[in-house]
Amino acid sequence: MSHPLPDPVQRIRALRAALRSRQVQACVIPTSDPHLSEYLPERWQGRQWLSGFDGSAGTLVVTDTFAGLWTDSRYWEQAANDLQSTGITLMRAGQPDVPGPAAWLADHLARADRVSVDGQVLALQTFRQWQETLAAKGVALLTDVDVLDDIWEQRPSLPQGSVFEHLPPFACRSRADNLAGVRAAMASHKADWHWLSSLDDIAWVFGLRGNDVPYNPVFLAYALIGADSARLFVAPEKISDDLRQRLLEDGVTIAPYSEAAGALACLPEGQVLLVDPARVTVGTYGAAAFVDVTEAINPSQLLKSRKNQAEAENVRRTMERDGAALCEFFAWFEAAQGREQITEITIDEQITAARARQPDFVTPSFGTIAAYNANGAMPHYHATEQAHAVIQGDGLLLIDSGGQYLGGTTDITRVVPVGQVSDAQKQDYTAVLKGMIALSQAVFPRGTASPLLDTIARMPIWQTGADYGHGTGHGVGYFMNVHEGPQSIAYRAGITPNMAMEPGMITSNEPGLYRPGKWGIRIENLVLAVAGPQTEFGEFLKFETLTLCPIDTRCVNVGLLSEGERGWLNSYHEEVCRRLLPLVQGNAKEWLLERTRPI
Repeated sequence: MSHPLPDPVQRIRALRAALRSRQVQACVIPTSDPHLSEYLPERWQGRQWLSGFDGSAGTLVVTDTFAGLWTDSRYWEQAANDLQSTGITLMRAGQPDVPGPAAWLADHLARADRVSVDGQVLALQTFRQWQETLAAKGVALLTDVDVLDDIWEQRPSLPQGSVFEHLPPFACRSRADNLAGVRAAMASHKADWHWLSSLDDIAWVFGLRGNDVPYNPVFLAYALIGADSARLFVAPEKISDDLRQRLLEDGVTIAPYSEAAGALACLPEGQVLLVDPARVTVGTYGAAAFVDVTEAINPSQLLKSRKNQAEAENVRRTMERDGAALCEFFAWFEAAQGREQITEITIDEQITAARARQPDFVTPSFGTIAAYNANGAMPHYHATEQAHAVIQGDGLLLIDSGGQYLGGTTDITRVVPVGQVSDAQKQDYTAVLKGMIALSQAVFPRGTASPLLDTIARMPIWQTGADYGHGTGHGVGYFMNVHEGPQSIAYRAGITPNMAMEPGMITSNEPGLYRPGKWGIRIENLVLAVAGPQTEFGEFLKFETLTLCPIDTRCVNVGLLSEGERGWLNSYHEEVCRRLLPLVQGNAKEWLLERTRPI
């Protein structure tokens, strides 16, 4: 009887043997699944299974003599720890002297060598970039084999969560309206068909939600939309008879998940298929053999990014409930210090429990980041039972958390003091706060490319001689993925026409500052793009702050704030207190009143 391979060293050794047997010189394992999801079902967590590194982003490259893991600055410290004794080299993606995986392979492989990557999990856009880079050096890119299947015994099966309908009053758009919006975009592209692989797009278009993927209320499916028909490819047992009938009434038929590729292959010759090259894999794309293909962003990406007035109002109510939960949590936290042992694990448990007591809460929107002192310097640190800090002594505790509610998705980061806070910590905290306030107050022309707004938040931090490696803002879904596009407030991101800021977009505002081995600071609110002034120079937008939770002024060097910044902070706290006070009582009420006192 065989046994599962127990550790990364043996797994990499087995992978190399499989490559030799297939006469392949290198293998690439991306962090991806057939739907190009951010959070992966266990079946496609091959990079983590092979390397032991459990961050949400990374690419593993293995040759007969080298194994390297590429990941960005959010994970450098974590990856350095996770990869110890594995023989896997940490490749710090983004540093000037670190080539990307494809460029590295092109430089280190010989002409006629072969690289294997599972085309079922490789984005078409990425495939084209890699193929061009490798072909220039005479290296072949093979996409028709999943080498993991050769060695991954007891590989997890597909998730079997149920599918349910997102219903009014929380669902503020009908399935028919969503399909009509997509079909109008199809017509503008002269497309007969539209293919969807991305799970958030599918859930949004069809007004459905699921629980196949951690933290994201989505389900495994594909969809094929025609001018007057739509097929949803999903495991039939996930759809109840009643839901199947309601879908049918809207012209949506159900087909097995396994039949998706076959349906693409059977499309009539000469018709036009609309696909998004950033949201379809090369393996899936290859099934569309006979149709003409036009490539553009999925229409649903643009449609769902702009929340309508009813959705925005539901999000405001959700933020009040989330804020009330946070008041309960922080009141508990301050009262418990010195009276009971609190760890980073405890923080996660308590903050999730507080949210779970609120109406219409479903799940966390991502894994809570509770990071004390040096752990906070790792932007996506994740405490485990085996490795976590006790909250004691002096320092800063960073908590990044969020919830999925039927009426919206939340994401908030706060940093609070434990014991004494140093002058240096206050200076860093205040610089981050100034950046967050600057972006909160931004006014800009409608249609401004979202990456251009990044420098507004960074300027106060740059002025101290510091910077941070992550973006300042990501789009946020409506009871949907906590990370969505197309907007991204990140100056390092390439600018495309689809990244324009538009009314109704919800985006995070989260500048940071991290000192490795010491502390990390990030302050995050969600903001809604709303109409600003209209002048002879055109239409302008501004941000409405949605998140409702005090910002801890004990960490602020008030002398570094301008009069306008103090005014913004006091006005924000007045609004937080006004809207949350009716929802809290007892210790939570006392905490709220104390933490919203003007400075």
